[in-house]
Amino acid sequence: MKRDVMRKTLAMGLTIAVTMGLAACGSSTSSTAGTADSISATEKPAAAATSQADTAATSAAAAAASTVSAAPVTISYCNFNASGGNEETLNKMYEAFHKENPDITVNIETIGYDDYFTQMQTRVAGGTAPDCYELNIENFAAYSSKGVLAPITGVDTGNFNQTALQAFQVDGTQYGLPGDFSNVVLIYNKDLFDKAGVDYPTSDWTWDDALAAAKKIRALGDDYWGIYAPTTYNEFFKEAAQYGGSLLNEDKTEFTINSDNNLKAAEMMIGKVTDSHVQPSDTDLAGMGDSDLFESGRLGMDITGIWMFSTFKDACDFNWDCAVEPGGTQKATHFFSNALVINASADADKQAAAAKWINWLASSDESAKMRIAASWNLPAISNTDVLADYLKQTPPDNRQAVFDSLNYLVTPPIIEDYSQMSDIINEKLSEAASGKITPKDALDQAQQECQEKITLK
Repeated sequence: MKRDVMRKTLAMGLTIAVTMGLAACGSSTSSTAGTADSISATEKPAAAATSQADTAATSAAAAAASTVSAAPVTISYCNFNASGGNEETLNKMYEAFHKENPDITVNIETIGYDDYFTQMQTRVAGGTAPDCYELNIENFAAYSSKGVLAPITGVDTGNFNQTALQAFQVDGTQYGLPGDFSNVVLIYNKDLFDKAGVDYPTSDWTWDDALAAAKKIRALGDDYWGIYAPTTYNEFFKEAAQYGGSLLNEDKTEFTINSDNNLKAAEMMIGKVTDSHVQPSDTDLAGMGDSDLFESGRLGMDITGIWMFSTFKDACDFNWDCAVEPGGTQKATHFFSNALVINASADADKQAAAAKWINWLASSDESAKMRIAASWNLPAISNTDVLADYLKQTPPDNRQAVFDSLNYLVTPPIIEDYSQMSDIINEKLSEAASGKITPKDALDQAQQECQEKITLK
C-alpha cells in the first residue's frame, strides 16, 4: 500500500550526517540514529540561541506576520503531495491565490515522495530550505523540536477542523497547518453480509460485533475471509487506544508497550489470525494484498484508508459501503495529515507571505472546492457547506463516516527515534502473527528492546 511505503520513508526524520558532507546526505541509506543532532548549525537558530533571543525572534515573526508587506515578495514552496497527478490542481490553486494576493508570488516545486524527504533533509542541513514546505506528521515532530520551523501567527485559523489543527501544535504554539487529511474506516462487502445473513455494521460496533460477523462470513467457505486489519505498529497504537492503552506514559518519559490494556488489544488483533482464523495470514494471502482480496469479492470487511474509495469504486462489481471502524472499550481512529510549515530562517516578510499562502492553501473555501473536485485528499476544514460536495459522491453511500471518525482520532506517539520504535514493535507483532511467540511475549520483548535502545526525554 502506498501509505505504508510512505510511512517508512517519511519516518526517517532528519537523519543527515552533516559532517560527512552534503554529497553524502543525498544517499538513501541514512539511519535513524543521530536524528537529534543532524541539523546543521546554520539551520537551527532557535535551538542554539538564548531564551531572550528566542523571545525576540518570535515577537518579530508575529509582528511581521500580522500584515504582509505592501512591497512585492516572492517565496518558495516545496511539496510532495501534488506529485503523481495533482500538479495542475495545485497550480490552479496558486493562480486563484495570486489573483487575491497579487503582491505575493509563490515559486512552487513538487517532488515525488520517494525523493522528497532525502532532498529536504539535505536542504535543511545545508541552510537552503524553501520558505515554506510540506512535512508528514512524523517528521514534523523532529523538525519542530530542532527550531527550524517558525511559529505561525497573524492568520485566521478559524476555518480549520480544530482537532486537526491541534495535531501540529507544540506546547500550545502552532508550528504547522494541516494541509489535508485522510483516515481509516471499516469498508465492507454488502453482498457478502447479505449472503451470510448478517446486519450491516453501525457506528457503535465493537470488536466483538465485528468478530461475530467475521465468523459468519468465514463460514461461507474456505475461500471467504471475514475481516482484514494489518498486524502492524500503525494498527497497534490505534487499537491500543481503543482499549484505553498507549505506548508511552503521558509525559513520554517511559514506555508502556506491555501494559494490560495494550495486551488486550494485541490479543484481539493477533487472535483474528492465529485463533479464530477469520483473517488471512501472510501465507494465506500468498502475495495478494488485502485490497486485492476485497476486490475479488472474498473479503467481508477491510480496515483501510479512505484513499481506497476511488480504487474500489472502479474495481468492485458488488455493493459495498463504509462505517466508523469498531472499537474496544472506546473508539479510536487513525488520522493522517501533512503539515504546511514555514522556514524559521526565512526573512520576516517572507515568513508573513508564507503564512498567508499556506493558510489559504489549506483552509480557504476556494482551495477546498478545487481539492474536492479533483478527488484529492480532503481539506481539514470545518465548513460543512464545502464538504457537502464530497458527501454527495458515491460509492460509498455513508461518506459521513469519514467525518464522524474525526471525533475519535488518535495520532502516532511521536518521539525522536520514532522509526526505531515502530520497527521494533512491527517485528514483534509479525512474529506473534506467525505463531512464533505469544502476544504477551511480543509486547514484553518490544518493551525491553525499546527501553534498551531508545532514550526518552
